[in-house]
Amino acid sequence: MVSSEQRRRQLAREKYERQMKNRAEAQRRAKRRNVIVGVSLVTAAAVVVGLAVGGVFSSDDKKNDAAPQAAPSTSSAAVTPVKGCNPPAAGKPNGKQWKAEPAMTVDSKASYTMAIDTSCGKVTVALDAAKAPHTVNSFNFLAGEQYFDHVKCHRLTTEGIYVLQCGDPTGSGSGGPGYQFADENLTGATYPAGTVAMANAGPGTNGSQFFLVYKDTQLPPNYTPFGKITGGLDVVQNIAGGGVQGGGGDGAPNANVVLNSVTVTKS
Repeated sequence: MVSSEQRRRQLAREKYERQMKNRAEAQRRAKRRNVIVGVSLVTAAAVVVGLAVGGVFSSDDKKNDAAPQAAPSTSSAAVTPVKGCNPPAAGKPNGKQWKAEPAMTVDSKASYTMAIDTSCGKVTVALDAAKAPHTVNSFNFLAGEQYFDHVKCHRLTTEGIYVLQCGDPTGSGSGGPGYQFADENLTGATYPAGTVAMANAGPGTNGSQFFLVYKDTQLPPNYTPFGKITGGLDVVQNIAGGGVQGGGGDGAPNANVVLNSVTVTKS
């Protein structure tokens, strides 16, 4: 017999999956609309035509970066300060955009470490270049471009799914670097506490958004696991303990979590 707690978790997972599918479908519809509008406005090709779904567009190719999951909560409720979090470093995201995935420069046989310095503490991640070389290569590139610096972590889930989502410079849940790349390391993928994985809006739509798993989470193997937290899991758990703005189990975190800097080093 299924317990009430098991049923609650199952419903939370199903809700999460529905949100992701709805987001992906909305973006597919938007792309079709963009093509139609682009044809009718060929003399105004420089105008961005897909803002209806809140996507981010490349300043070069005007391409939408399909992005993960549902947008963060827009609740106007007062944010509760979270102990251990400090004002973020001064600055704002640079919002750089690129037309294509960066050329491969990482060594799939080498070890790479990602250091995430947040306004709520430091998190260290061992990256898996052997199983997710394109993902690690992308993070190495974006970190080198200071793409993640001053980016807010826009989404926290605390019911059924236990993740903190970051990497969108727009903070809307639909931003990215202008390019996408294929999924990796999905066979047998699981998401125990400490997993770092890519957020997406469907197969092959990876960009810059990722999530940190702070408690064992059951998800289908659709999200590229590319690293493991080796230090600072307690930082993410503390952020989660601060809860979601406006209550509930899914939305913008009460903690003002900003990525002061992200660096990737080879060892």
